[in-house]
Amino acid sequence: MWKIVVGFVAIAALTLWLLSKGGDIDMSGEKHGIDTSHAPAAASAPAAASAASAPSSAASQ
Repeated sequence: MWKIVVGFVAIAALTLWLLSKGGDIDMSGEKHGIDTSHAPAAASAPAAASAASAPSSAASQ
């Protein structure tokens, strides 16, 4: 039983050390608001909308 506890503590310590060395890691969960970084996905939405309207305009010609 004590080996399981020692193993868990060792793995937890290693994980925390790796996360601290990883740089800017956000462990706060989901973000909803202005501070999210979904700008590239929003930029591709108008391109997808224009691509979706292109076949309908081509079919009408």
